[in-house]
Amino acid sequence: MSVLFLLLACAHTVSLEAPAVTPAVAAPPENLELDGPPEIPTALSAALRPYLSTRSARLQAISDDGEQVIITTRFGASSQIHRLTAPMGARHQLTFREEPIRGVGLVPGDRDTIVFTSDEGGDETWQIFALSDGQIRRLTDGESRHSGAVFTDDGARFAYTSNARNGRDSDIYLSEGLTIDPETPPVLEVDGLWFPMDWSADGETLLLGEYISITDSRLYTLDVASRTLTRLTPEEPRASYRSAVLSPDGQTAFITTDRTGEFVELAAVRDGQWTPLTQDIPWNIESVQCSPDGETLAFTVNEGGISTLHLLDVASGAHHPAEGVPQGRISGLQFAGEANVLGFSLETATSVGDVWTLDLADEALTRWTASEVGGLDTERFISPQLVEFESFDGLKVPAFYYRPAGEGPFPVVVKIHGGPEAQSRVGFSPTTQYLATEQDIAVIVPNVRGSNGYGKSWLKLDNAEKREDSVKDIGALLDWIAAQPELDGERVAVSGGSYGGYMVLASLVHYSDRIRAGVDVVGISSFVTFLESTSPYRQDLRRVEYGDERDPEMRAHLEAISPANRADEITSALFVAHGANDPRVPLSEARQIVDAVRGSGGEVWVMVAHDEGHGFRKQENRDMFAMLQVMFLMAQLSPEENGAPTSKSSTISPPSISPP
Repeated sequence: MSVLFLLLACAHTVSLEAPAVTPAVAAPPENLELDGPPEIPTALSAALRPYLSTRSARLQAISDDGEQVIITTRFGASSQIHRLTAPMGARHQLTFREEPIRGVGLVPGDRDTIVFTSDEGGDETWQIFALSDGQIRRLTDGESRHSGAVFTDDGARFAYTSNARNGRDSDIYLSEGLTIDPETPPVLEVDGLWFPMDWSADGETLLLGEYISITDSRLYTLDVASRTLTRLTPEEPRASYRSAVLSPDGQTAFITTDRTGEFVELAAVRDGQWTPLTQDIPWNIESVQCSPDGETLAFTVNEGGISTLHLLDVASGAHHPAEGVPQGRISGLQFAGEANVLGFSLETATSVGDVWTLDLADEALTRWTASEVGGLDTERFISPQLVEFESFDGLKVPAFYYRPAGEGPFPVVVKIHGGPEAQSRVGFSPTTQYLATEQDIAVIVPNVRGSNGYGKSWLKLDNAEKREDSVKDIGALLDWIAAQPELDGERVAVSGGSYGGYMVLASLVHYSDRIRAGVDVVGISSFVTFLESTSPYRQDLRRVEYGDERDPEMRAHLEAISPANRADEITSALFVAHGANDPRVPLSEARQIVDAVRGSGGEVWVMVAHDEGHGFRKQENRDMFAMLQVMFLMAQLSPEENGAPTSKSSTISPPSISPP
């Protein structure tokens, strides 16, 4: 089993899209704190319901024989584990927790025992659980933060991390079967953020990763018997090593890295010799998996935000794209343990996420799930155009443009990703589709400088003192919008989560005269207070990106660019949403910007979910946020002075809101 090192190490992606909806409410549920928004109109709730009733399925595990898959999908309040024993067959729900499930795996050699991770209220204090015979048993201490389990091929034990020693560093531990002895010391004590990634087939060698930043990470092998740690990657040059797997004999590591060029390439490493495998591909290689017989590698390529799946013959080094895979975003690559069957998840801009398999013998594709789309006509969904605009310094910035049908002029919502090292990708967004298809609101999703996917030089263009250069990219996008005859440059809003929330606030500081409204979700309002109060394990990781607030000169710079210190310059309407248990961007970041903007006479809506963390993962909260966001945007972008436009989808007969 491999781990997508970067995503596990420092993921900032925030889940803001809602898969289901509840009716309009006069008073918020007890877990929600609403301050400012009016009651949601019943007509808007009914119009949104089909879009928010869409659901997706994600591959989590595939059985050794390739004849059953384990997925997560939502039929109740949150995403839970389901089993399918045949393509397009019934989804048998296995867990019924209130909290969402993540990090799911089948124990090798056991079709029925599942290990997964889950937290409480979005606090990201992940615990490891085992599910067998319908019974769930927590394996870890309930207090420390753990990574998911990486099993040996025979299922005899698994590797995982825990910060139990000091609450900060991710030490490496081994289990014995499905038993964790709390008195057993770690197999390796470490400083910083480490992850187990893969085992050799004999279970004697463990592949480990250490994360410093998106441009600086390291790989090691650990001989478990002798506790000998060997660095696999060179000290110089510093580089990113993102995904890695071992060959069955443990002698070759297949690694994705940018050590030799701008983009992340795939290389084979054996006896210290590095052999490049994909130098002909001018894009980032994202993830890699090795077939159980060691003869084939499957890997995905991120081509400007769109995934392509490739297969590589290990003996010859030749590779080719898999035929017939729809264009979109591919994730969760996983081979069956004893069959040359590859499983993966796929979503596109116009279709929700579903699970597929590919048989390597004939490269035949099989679709395992067909997730619901709320009774909507998917032919009406809008695929984005890929456009470029020129920024202040001549840099060409890419963006996905969801253009409504008709001539316009269309108001615009600019959606800014988090990270900042994340990337806006082609994938299904129910609110984007609703705004574009039903409200004739154009949605533009840029990948400003500092985004992943465009080379390591691009990644560094917003670091430290260059932070506001990415904000200037939004200013250039506003110029581009104003120059498009079908777009209304006088009616523009911005939205974003996490670091994207900072970008929203900073854009309002600089361009309130050109932006009507902003939606800030779990966003940073002051880099200094954020760095001082984020979870201890993340502080040094984030200082690499944003700068060290303990340095007086850098602190002064961070204070100068922090929106909380410039709230009097924000004159646009603002909607701030946050989770009370957020361990990454604490709730205090939302509180202080709300107080500062209101103190300057600004208009602010507020939503706080007291049972959520960094984003909204529970149905009730995601529904409420989606409805409030749409209501806010419609009201602020309306050509009328008062009230929001009515929905074109009022003729749709909404389905039942009860879970099917």
